[in-house]
Amino acid sequence: MIVDRLHNYTCYPLGKPWQLAFDFLLSLPPDAEERKYPLQGDDLFAIVMSYETGPPETAGIEAHRKYLDIQMVISGEEGIGWSQVDDLEIDTPYDATKDAELYKHPKQGLLRVNLFPGDFMALFPHDAHMPSIMTRQGPVLTKKVVVKVGMHLLEKYPPA
Repeated sequence: MIVDRLHNYTCYPLGKPWQLAFDFLLSLPPDAEERKYPLQGDDLFAIVMSYETGPPETAGIEAHRKYLDIQMVISGEEGIGWSQVDDLEIDTPYDATKDAELYKHPKQGLLRVNLFPGDFMALFPHDAHMPSIMTRQGPVLTKKVVVKVGMHLLEKYPPA
């Protein structure tokens, strides 16, 4: 997992696809249309979406194997819970067509990161995450983008 400000993305030299992802993120206007944006076919694409954040009890925990997720809030805010996949119990086994494995909520809780406009979170296959969590006492309308980068494209993964 990487959590940082957008302007620090060059601190993580993960190759040309990483650069392409951040070129897109840095150029994305606040009023970007909610849809899928193909950047390099099925290997690199972005999805812009909006939703209301909610309590952690109603959020799901997931991880992906084929793609690195780079998540960035465009407007609003959201909490994202995090854990190593090895520390969680599988709820729904990996589905290759959805590139997702779902996990049961752990008794000990998850590490939590709050994202605001200008922040990003990069989630690797070993990073289980629970997005869409409210950061305050009530839900907030949040617009966000998730860039999906094919893991096979990253030059320095797995990390040395």
